Amino acid sequence: MALPDLHTIDDLYGSPQRTGARISPDGTRIAFLAPWRNRLNVWVQDLEPGSEPRPVTADETRSVLSYEWAEVPGLLLYLQDDDGDENWHLYRVDLDSPGSAAVDLTPFPGARVVGFEPSIARPGRMTLLLNARSLAEFDTYELDVASGELTMVVESPGPGKAMFQTGDGGWYSTELTAEGDLALARLDESGEERPLMVMDGADYPLGPFPLQTTPEGKGLWVGSNRGTDRTRLVHVDLVTGEETEVDSHPTLDLDTRALVNPGFPEPLIRDRRGALLGVRYLGERQVVHAVDPHFAEVLTALEKLSDGDLAHVSPDSSGQRWVVSFTHDRDPGATWFHDHATGESRLLFRPFPHLDPDALAPMRPVTITARDGLELPSYLTLPVGVEPTALPMVLMVHGGPWMRDAWGFNPTVQLFANRGYAVLQVNFRGSTGYGKAHTQAAIGEFAGKMHDDLIDGVDWAVERGYADPDRVAVLGGSYGGYAALVGAAFTPDRFAAAVDIVGISDLANFLRTQPLFVRPGLVNNFHRYVGDPEVPEQEADMLARSPISRIDDIRAPLFVAHGANDPRVVRAESDNLVESLRARGVEVEYLVFDDEGHGVVNPENQTALFGAVDRFLAQHLGGRAEHA
Repeated sequence: MALPDLHTIDDLYGSPQRTGARISPDGTRIAFLAPWRNRLNVWVQDLEPGSEPRPVTADETRSVLSYEWAEVPGLLLYLQDDDGDENWHLYRVDLDSPGSAAVDLTPFPGARVVGFEPSIARPGRMTLLLNARSLAEFDTYELDVASGELTMVVESPGPGKAMFQTGDGGWYSTELTAEGDLALARLDESGEERPLMVMDGADYPLGPFPLQTTPEGKGLWVGSNRGTDRTRLVHVDLVTGEETEVDSHPTLDLDTRALVNPGFPEPLIRDRRGALLGVRYLGERQVVHAVDPHFAEVLTALEKLSDGDLAHVSPDSSGQRWVVSFTHDRDPGATWFHDHATGESRLLFRPFPHLDPDALAPMRPVTITARDGLELPSYLTLPVGVEPTALPMVLMVHGGPWMRDAWGFNPTVQLFANRGYAVLQVNFRGSTGYGKAHTQAAIGEFAGKMHDDLIDGVDWAVERGYADPDRVAVLGGSYGGYAALVGAAFTPDRFAAAVDIVGISDLANFLRTQPLFVRPGLVNNFHRYVGDPEVPEQEADMLARSPISRIDDIRAPLFVAHGANDPRVVRAESDNLVESLRARGVEVEYLVFDDEGHGVVNPENQTALFGAVDRFLAQHLGGRAEHA
């Protein structure tokens, strides 16, 4: 038995040939992301076989990751920030004027646009939230897509509060109260607010999701766990405030990962007019409930195209022509065209056609029992071609922590499996998607039981013979980077190496440096789970749970990487840590990317980062590497 051929870093982290396809409203064209001058840009192609694609955006600085067709024919919209600062601007491209420059529709330095969507009541217009007037507050604007005219229609009533308009013209407010509850109110004809509903903020660390108006404008679809442990879909009547269940699963939560990372599929599958077609739930694998009879037929046809999980879904205006992609642990993002009227289906592309699924490692769901009896849904990936005994292992910790690991292709998992490592991903307490009790079990447990869960996962792998206890590394990004540092500082004898990517070293400094508009929302997540640094006794506890306070205990080799423009976890979190460790003579490899933020986007930076991680782990775990 032997490991398969060595995958190069470019094999796994180079740009996809094509990805992110969306069908045009009239069903005649697709748009997709593909490389242009070493950056992902938007391309457009007729759906007729044999037609030639052409690039329609020309960003040479940073890859485009998010776009959509405008409802106005011939126009396309995309988002872009500046070197990872997450101050997203909305751009328009005129497809009927090839070569024309993209137009910045929100040209306000330092501001960001969020929550833009077509206006059902006013075709050709969009509503969006923008913090151009005050960085701490998002005002509601209306955008005429064709002309670019942007009009403020209502000013934010204050931090933590936002206004929105529904398809029937009614105005509503959402407010995060000082206690952290989410209050919904309707504005009457005199402008007075009439309370409709209050949701307990303690049950929603990042707020209810989805929170989506219905097309006719008389209701909201809301992800709710009121009175239950599981998150289901409810309808809230915007006249009475009455809450009615729309759909639920007996054992699974709605898949709400898109709240943290918009790259994941939305929990609601809707048509181009916003009508509800289906609802996604996520356990070990995805379950989709069709709530529309026509979509039920379409779903049956789509699920025959792949043994993966249905990912992004893009219908035309008629609901007959569809472009869909699939999540798969060993065949990432295969994208298909399906014409339901004719029954025709054909594979459009595989993003990484050079990757052989048979040479990639399957991702296996496992359940680990924590020392206090809590069940920890987890995933174990073992290298192909070798006996899975006493292997070097990488414990990969997800970010958030209000997020979860799930089945699907992960290039970093596949990199490590290809190098001969076992890879363990533990959905520790605090992870979402397993009921609110599982999430709330993390309150007060940063660097406590949350870390114990990870150690219990390592013990599980060692006891079953998969992992060599002397060759285990811990790796993560964001909260996962904090967890890696906690592993190195709080349990220094358990890990042979640690990798921290954009991680938190000082919880108090991390919270004090959050963007202004983020701070009201901290009441339900970081303040509730770990503390408020403005309260002296809580700050002291936060420092006790921070790796920066245990610098003298870190002995294992450490790899640190950060984006210089990170708005979420500022670069000082890594600078201060590395400076202190190097002063003690601890081995630290440190990479800073001047053109990145909270994560790494551009392909040359991806290959540089993971090439360095590859060599670092080979040195300290004894695995193979591309350039050891």
